[in-house]
Amino acid sequence: MPSATEYIERNRERFLGELVTLLRFPSVSTDPSHVEDVRNCAEWLRDGLAMLTPTRLELIPTAGHPIIYAAWETAQNAPTVLIYGHYDVQPADPLELWETPPFEPSIRNGCIYARGATDNKGQFFAHLKALEALLNSDNRLPLNVKLLLEGEEEIGSMNLRPFLEEHREMLKCDTVLISDTALYQDDLPTLCYGLRGLCYLEVTVRSTATDLHSGVFGGVVDNPILALAHILSGLRDGYGRVTIPGFYDDVVEPTSEERQRLAALPSDVDTTRRELGAPLLFGEVGYSLLERRWLRPTLDVNGIVGGFIGSGAKTVLPAVASAKLSMRLVPNQRVEDIAAKAEAAIRALAPPTVNVEVHHLHGANPVVIPIESLPIQVAARALERTFGRPPVFVREGGTIPVVEWCAELLRVPIVLMGLGLESEGAHAPNEHFHLKNFFRGIQASVEFLREYAYAASSS
Repeated sequence: MPSATEYIERNRERFLGELVTLLRFPSVSTDPSHVEDVRNCAEWLRDGLAMLTPTRLELIPTAGHPIIYAAWETAQNAPTVLIYGHYDVQPADPLELWETPPFEPSIRNGCIYARGATDNKGQFFAHLKALEALLNSDNRLPLNVKLLLEGEEEIGSMNLRPFLEEHREMLKCDTVLISDTALYQDDLPTLCYGLRGLCYLEVTVRSTATDLHSGVFGGVVDNPILALAHILSGLRDGYGRVTIPGFYDDVVEPTSEERQRLAALPSDVDTTRRELGAPLLFGEVGYSLLERRWLRPTLDVNGIVGGFIGSGAKTVLPAVASAKLSMRLVPNQRVEDIAAKAEAAIRALAPPTVNVEVHHLHGANPVVIPIESLPIQVAARALERTFGRPPVFVREGGTIPVVEWCAELLRVPIVLMGLGLESEGAHAPNEHFHLKNFFRGIQASVEFLREYAYAASSS
């Protein structure tokens, strides 16, 4: 019987072919026209998992897209790992910017190009292939494994938390393994130990019942676009500081040890500026580039609409304008508190000539994971054996709600083992995944599962 490493090597082409098939499903969770595609993707995954003879396998309906649950629970007196991933993807728009069709995977320059390649199909599929390699080399898994794949991560996982709450006993485990973060640099193994939270608001400003002629009524009623611009500009100063009263009350400043750890990472302001195509970088004064990206809270306008934006001219005084507003949160900020403070600040900045509505769309609290936990230390050793060098420990600026929910509801350490790169275009045209990291991910998962089985049983 081949070793797991030999099995992976012998089946590289088949593994890649199966990944191509997975990426062909346009499982766009936000688009009602793709409901059947999302379900077809889930059913294909379920059928593939059935070949690995789990002790339990279900395609569980939700109010939205289905959840896939599988379990291999035959290892006596052994720990249990819960592996999480999501099979839904972002819309592929704008299609004209793709070099090849987003749901016709293309392999070039050592990468596979398709929507979902790195976020998140390629990353979670590596763990599925690791399970297959172990089952076909050792005839068994060295520990108990549970697998949870959802189809709504890209639209806020609105049905996942209720599922976690209802099925806590079924999902009981010793650690959760997630690959939905990034390598800090190519060939540099990375473990993420912190994520910023998110508070997302929509602000609508209305001045009149209908649009008006700007010549007839200009100077008589307020312009909601200008009023909205005034409100938004008052939420942040020119030094990158958010001006919402009480915004920083609960912010935990980074420790000197953490700042030193970040300072040791390779980071260059000029290189980042050039890669982003920015004339100058901007951010909170007094903090480094990585500190601003990972350790500090932010406020940004994600979109703004109002009035006439078609070709040519139309002298209209719009009745309404709106904006989407996001705030990234850090320990110990909380979504509900920041949403209330932001709404109060928005209303205080609004002139009496307009009506303002503030809608809290969604959010998640920040998470910091102790790097001293056994699963993270095991993951570090697994990555070092796979990549040939020790991993770096980083935080990330994005938000993954399931991490907070698993930590809160399951009360176990989380391992964030990123396999993709930030430069691989997640959510953007020409998304891709380096195939060397796909196969490294399979091997790293094998190493982690084996060593965690031993380490947890011996501790």
